[in-house]
Amino acid sequence: MKYYIIAGEASGDLHGANLIKGIRANDPEAQVRAWGGDKMQENGADLVKHYKETAVMGYASVIKSLGKIRKNLKLCKQDIADYNPDVVIFIDYPGFNLRIAKYAKKNGYRTFYYIAPKIWAWKTYRIKAIKKYVDRLYSILPFEVDFYKSYNYPIEYVGNPLLDAIDAQLNRGELLDDFLKRHDLPHKPIIGLLPGSRRQEIKGLLPMMLRLKPHFPEYQFLISAAPGISADYYAQFMDDDKNNNLIHNDTYQMVKHADACIVASGTAALETALIGTPQVAVYKVGGGILAHAVGRLVIKVKWATLVNLIMQKEIIKELLQKDFTFAKLKKELKAILPNGEKRANLLNQYQELYTKMGNSGASARAAESMVKRLKEDLK
Repeated sequence: MKYYIIAGEASGDLHGANLIKGIRANDPEAQVRAWGGDKMQENGADLVKHYKETAVMGYASVIKSLGKIRKNLKLCKQDIADYNPDVVIFIDYPGFNLRIAKYAKKNGYRTFYYIAPKIWAWKTYRIKAIKKYVDRLYSILPFEVDFYKSYNYPIEYVGNPLLDAIDAQLNRGELLDDFLKRHDLPHKPIIGLLPGSRRQEIKGLLPMMLRLKPHFPEYQFLISAAPGISADYYAQFMDDDKNNNLIHNDTYQMVKHADACIVASGTAALETALIGTPQVAVYKVGGGILAHAVGRLVIKVKWATLVNLIMQKEIIKELLQKDFTFAKLKKELKAILPNGEKRANLLNQYQELYTKMGNSGASARAAESMVKRLKEDLK
């Protein structure tokens, strides 16, 4: 059968590549055409556009790029018509994908969505478009099943692909000494800092994180360097102390070996929990009271981290906006370090989280379900 897959960013490219592997395992003669990246192309997709050519971040960029977005939408619609696939599969990227889903459904193409848009947090109105234009939705977050059920739209939870990524990339057997030797680091315990992947996040979070160093002299503070952010950018927040170490392309191992981490609220918080390292989740954006007020209106959820949302209770401490203070950060970090009063309970809660998330193989399960459904439809 012929599959047309649309992913708009690096994470979507990774999940799309794994989805293609699963599709080919169930449909060896599958033909795949895609918007994605190198990983999807390496797994046999005929690439239409690379996500680096299509990605647009932030409201200002969207406004500046309206012409480019319209051009890409037109190109995608025409390409689907020319290719005439058996199904169009969308991976996250809702701003673009829901527009294409409308076109595809109205023109008689089957539409599957893998990795549901996070409409439970913002833009809930998109449920109307999903119900109208998406034939089947595959979720990677267990609490989404009840959310969509409340809108009378059944979805299928297939597990979370982060489990696959961690299984593939994390060497759980590596010793701390080996990690320290690889990175030419002193033999001291680690506190890991994950200040985000965007400059604005790093600027808002890293200076406060680094203020902790004199208060925990027995530890070395290691910083996970984000792809695409130069060492020079980090340098402006760091002194000359050799313990200010940037770790490139080895975040999972750094997190594994850390006694605790301070993490920008987002996917990294869930990854840290699944690796099993105690953490404090933090976040702060500019704009003061206005930004906080707008955030509360737009974000319609009780917790900011996926960890707490999945567990439906606060198991990791969230220090967000006005709560992101030095005193609170120091207190919470101390509480999760070895012998801290919150550490044992947090590690026990992680085990429950892991059970709720299910087993690895999310993309393979999604692919198997998609191929099975298509074969039934084409009988």
